[in-house]
Amino acid sequence: MVEEEVAKEAKASTQEPKPDTNPNPNPPSTTETEMARNATPLPAPAQSWFTPKRLLVIFCVINMINYMDRGAIASNGVNGSRKTCSKSGHCTAGTGIQGEFDLSNFEDGVLSSAFMVGLLVACPIFASLAKSVNPFRLIGVGLSVWTLAVIGCGVSFAYWFIAACRMLVGVGEASFISLAAPFIDDNAPITQKNAWLGIFYMCIPTGYAIGYVYGGQVGSHLSWRYAFFGEAILMLPFAILGFCMKPPQLKGAGFAPAESKKALTSVEAVVPDVQDEVSVGKGGTSSTKAGYEDKSSNKSNKAKLNLKLFLKDMKALLLEKIFVVNVLGYVAYNFVIGAYSYWGPKAGYNIYNMKNADMIFGGITVVCGILGTIAGGYILDYMTSTIPNAFKLLSTATFLGAIFCFAAFCFKSMYAFLAFFAIGELLVFATQGPVNYVCLHCVKPSLRALSMAISTVSIHIFGDVPSSPLVGVLQDHINNWRVTALVLTAILFPAAGIWFIGIFMHAVDRSDEESGHPVVTTNERSNVTPLLEEKAAAGTAETSAQA
Repeated sequence: MVEEEVAKEAKASTQEPKPDTNPNPNPPSTTETEMARNATPLPAPAQSWFTPKRLLVIFCVINMINYMDRGAIASNGVNGSRKTCSKSGHCTAGTGIQGEFDLSNFEDGVLSSAFMVGLLVACPIFASLAKSVNPFRLIGVGLSVWTLAVIGCGVSFAYWFIAACRMLVGVGEASFISLAAPFIDDNAPITQKNAWLGIFYMCIPTGYAIGYVYGGQVGSHLSWRYAFFGEAILMLPFAILGFCMKPPQLKGAGFAPAESKKALTSVEAVVPDVQDEVSVGKGGTSSTKAGYEDKSSNKSNKAKLNLKLFLKDMKALLLEKIFVVNVLGYVAYNFVIGAYSYWGPKAGYNIYNMKNADMIFGGITVVCGILGTIAGGYILDYMTSTIPNAFKLLSTATFLGAIFCFAAFCFKSMYAFLAFFAIGELLVFATQGPVNYVCLHCVKPSLRALSMAISTVSIHIFGDVPSSPLVGVLQDHINNWRVTALVLTAILFPAAGIWFIGIFMHAVDRSDEESGHPVVTTNERSNVTPLLEEKAAAGTAETSAQA
């Protein structure tokens, strides 16, 4: 015994005493120590170059190029005319797309609507992916497809090929249009949200107008094919930019901003290690094998879960009466505007013998589109931005605009037509900001992207997609552009009536409500420190109990 005590004292004397630098009397467990060593501290968020105003400018330019393509294919320089022959046998060669492929008015109208196929398929997909994937990457993918599609239009060798390329153009719009508006609504100043949305949607008529002029000039001096090549050159930098931009956070989406990804990666790297230690401690091989089986089944379970969530979101969206009424009015409105934008220059040329129909319609549309769209946003902000006020502005502006546009086509004088039609377009374009304000604010944040996607799909599939071919069929049957234009314009009155109903419906602004999904999104997982601390505390308690 004495020898053992002497040996212990000798051993203790040879070891240097270690100062107690840990103020915590309870030493950390092994799990805590490993996690502290592996975890990377959250970096301070870097100031993004993409300020809200720069983001708005970028989105506006993309939107303008997108609709410039629509205006270009509707212009007389690109769209052209069929080959005509007089009774004496004298024939005039056709021009543009319609002349080169010898298309009827119905077939020609299908080209303006073919993009709907790609839009219909891609829009819900992009809206759903935005909850877990960086939306800017999705926009980059869509705009890349758009760029390749318009190049395909330029090299088309047959009608079916250019129609297929027009379908792919819809994919680019699907990736962009359902995500841009929520970003703008999140980043705009509170008192100017509708003004910012108005500026963004101002690019629709402006893009159309620029497209009329651009397509007319390029088609007349070079070839209709070069108009598409020019569009691809303009869009390519923005397609590349979509893969490079670091986006701000989007309310209701589950993707993590770029600056939080390192922290997310380090946290996710720790969790498997902790789970492995627990599985080894509880029996090792069988637990690990079960884990591998779980991973293999996770993929199919995740797909089923995503499908269930999508169907749940769709059900919630379609049960929202305010959304349904707003979209129904928007469908009737877009039926008219879509046909105006495609057949307008040709109708003006035939009714009033406008030699420069592209330039005239382009000039009226760009001026009235800019003034009307911005004015609509500012007026709603001045009225106080509420859903009932938005419906008041929608119904009033559309009803008055319908009166002026209908009266315009009754005049035989071209100058009287231009004056009344300009006032009508000024009023009609004032609806762009309010109608999208209702789409964004009548649903929860997690449904905003889907709301914009389904609204876009609906107004196209029931609005401007059938309107262009149907107007072509009507014109082929009656062969009178004035009557055709009057019948088309009359549809604006039901649109105003539907939006008038929305004034009296019970409406709640739900843009600040929390998401109702029970699943943990990527953004929520980037802040899992409390969960890890809870696990670590549990590990410490278990170690203490075992000791």
